[in-house]
Amino acid sequence: MRMTREEFLAWPRKRVTLLGMSGVGKTRLANMLRCDDWFHYSVDYRIGTRYLDESILDNVKVQAMQVPFLRDLLRSDSIYISNNITVDNLKPLSTFLGMLGNPDQGGLSLLEFKRRQRLHLDAEVAAIRDVGEFVEKARAVYGYDHFLHDTSGSFCEIDDPELIQQVADNTLLVYIEASPDDEKNLISRAAKDPKPLYYRESFLDEQLHNYMESVNIEYTTQIDPAEFVRWVFPHLFRSRVPRYAAIAEQHGYSIPAKDAFEVNDCDEFIDLIGRALD
Repeated sequence: MRMTREEFLAWPRKRVTLLGMSGVGKTRLANMLRCDDWFHYSVDYRIGTRYLDESILDNVKVQAMQVPFLRDLLRSDSIYISNNITVDNLKPLSTFLGMLGNPDQGGLSLLEFKRRQRLHLDAEVAAIRDVGEFVEKARAVYGYDHFLHDTSGSFCEIDDPELIQQVADNTLLVYIEASPDDEKNLISRAAKDPKPLYYRESFLDEQLHNYMESVNIEYTTQIDPAEFVRWVFPHLFRSRVPRYAAIAEQHGYSIPAKDAFEVNDCDEFIDLIGRALD
């Protein structure tokens, strides 16, 4: 969707999609705007509560069944397990996605890891397809005037031009662009607290081969799960930057992450987007 600054400011029911790596401030802006008549559509939340809810619960139950006390209670229907995913707490989703590597360190086999990666991709595509429906639902059901689509950090990994065009047709795409300093900070943060990530399968295969050669191991079960994430994250980050830039160039606009972090209210957010349109 393309428009001028004047058209955006006069738009009575604004619809914005925020793109960018995890950690650049998308959800912070969404949470702030939610208090000011904006509907917050979080793709990660939709994935966890709608499309991977059962898979996440099955994963938790498998762990619980290994504890005799909990196993007996579950099999007798004396207790039940449910997700408590929120926009600000997506840990059940992250735990399901998991990390590749040594099972003694909590790692998954390559086969299981790739299975969960495919499930996540399918769930993300489905959640993005729901954007158009929720644009209408936000107004008709919940009474919000404006709509904000908070994408996952892996949005750029979806090789589906028609789906990206669909999002661009429904909303104004805005890419929050990380500076070199932001890149260093995000890589440093990932090194201190490695988390499960989604990878394109071709990227994973290439980087996995490179990593195993660099540390001289033969089997994925020998991989330290957290150490692999630390090693691969800079490569993942740098592979995603041109993908996001291409989407923004073709379909939308870019704003610096530094400017996004300085936004404190709805008026400042609208002004920032307006300046990007100029």
